[in-house]
Amino acid sequence: MINILMIEDDLELAEILTEYLEQYEINVTTAEDPFIGLSTLSMSNFDLIILDLTLPGIDGLEVCKEIRKKYSTPIIISSARHDITDKVTALDNGADDYLPKPYNPRELQARIKSLLRRHTQSDNVQKQEDKKQDLILNESSMSIQFLGNELTLTSAEYGILSYLIKKDGGVVSREELIYNIDSINEDTTNKSIDVIIGRIRHKLNENPKEPKYIQSVRGIGYKFLK
Repeated sequence: MINILMIEDDLELAEILTEYLEQYEINVTTAEDPFIGLSTLSMSNFDLIILDLTLPGIDGLEVCKEIRKKYSTPIIISSARHDITDKVTALDNGADDYLPKPYNPRELQARIKSLLRRHTQSDNVQKQEDKKQDLILNESSMSIQFLGNELTLTSAEYGILSYLIKKDGGVVSREELIYNIDSINEDTTNKSIDVIIGRIRHKLNENPKEPKYIQSVRGIGYKFLK
C-alpha cells in the first residue's frame, strides 16, 4: 500500500481524489490546514506528498520549502495557480512535479506512479554508489581503500577481494578464485579460501551472518554485494 499525505483545503476535491486513488492501493491522508499537515508528516512516514499552494495561514510555496528542509519525500504540487513564477519557485523550493488544476484524477495517478518509480530507482543508485565509495579499487597501484583508508592486504587477500569487486555482484566459486588469481597456488584448498575470506571480512569489520560486502553462496562460493 502506498501512503500519501495530501495538504489540500478543498475537501470536496480531496475526497474525490482519495476515492479514486484507493482503486490503485494508494491510501491518502488529508490535512486541510498546512500546519496540521506538517505535524502529520513529522509523526508518520509517507511515500509522497500532494501539496496545494493556496492554503490558509501560510503559502504552499513556504510549506514546500519547510518540508524539503527535513524530508526527501517526493512532492507533487497540485494548484490552480498557473503563473510560471509559482511553478519555477515551487521547483526551486524542492517540488518534484507541478500539476495545474483542473486535471483528471487518472493523470494524477499516473504522475504518482512515475514519480515513485523514479524516486525508487534514484535511491537504489545512491545505495550502490555509497557501497562503491566504501571500497575503492585502484588496480594500477594494486590497492583497495576502505572508508577512505588503504587496507593492509596480503597478495592473496587483495587478489580475492579485487576479483569479487570486479565481478560486480556475480557469484564466484572457490575453484574460480583458485584458478584465476595469480597469488593463489592451484593446490590451495577450498577451506583455505574460506580462511582468507574470513581475514578479509575481519578487515572490513563485517559480520558474516549479516554481510554488507561479501555474501556466502551456499555450496558454491561468494559474491560481492552490489
